[in-house]
Amino acid sequence: MMAQIQQDRDKINLNAKRFNMWIFVFVSFMLFAAFSSGFIVYAGGKGHGLNVILPKSFLYSTLVLVTSSITLFAASRAAKQLNLGMQQLMLWLTIGLGIVFFALQVYGWYILSYKMQVYLTDPNASRSFVYVITMAHLLHIIGGLIWLGSALRGSIKSIPQVKNLYRMEMASIFWHFLDIIWIYLYVFLLLNQI
Repeated sequence: MMAQIQQDRDKINLNAKRFNMWIFVFVSFMLFAAFSSGFIVYAGGKGHGLNVILPKSFLYSTLVLVTSSITLFAASRAAKQLNLGMQQLMLWLTIGLGIVFFALQVYGWYILSYKMQVYLTDPNASRSFVYVITMAHLLHIIGGLIWLGSALRGSIKSIPQVKNLYRMEMASIFWHFLDIIWIYLYVFLLLNQI
């Protein structure tokens, strides 16, 4: 009886935390929508277009992030089937792919700044938006990696299944959101690069 009462309390607390995650996702969405709007308004002026081809590393990072969503889906499925070994393996792969994404983004900045002479403090603010947008996304990626690490730690420590599934759900919501946002941002920047 006491175990059931505690489990019901955990569900109530977890539902409130889920709601907080969705609020954070919505606020993050609005942040990137504001960046997009600011870019459109500024780039609408004469001679304020981006006028630069995005580095190929942004394309490669997009493919890496999509792959990481697939591995995270596999980790979630394994968690639901109580296959902790597979869950851990897929979480390690997802974290590794997230780190590769991060490295490819930083390499893209290197290409932009040192090879293309496009800087964060460029006189054409449209070019600065590329850095601002990608930096904001990378900050979110760091948060996503923390969520993934929390899910992995819970899986390794064999926490109760309800909490394991909760951590997987929170990590999945946030990581898949980051994937969708990056695809949007990449396509948005591609359409405005010339």
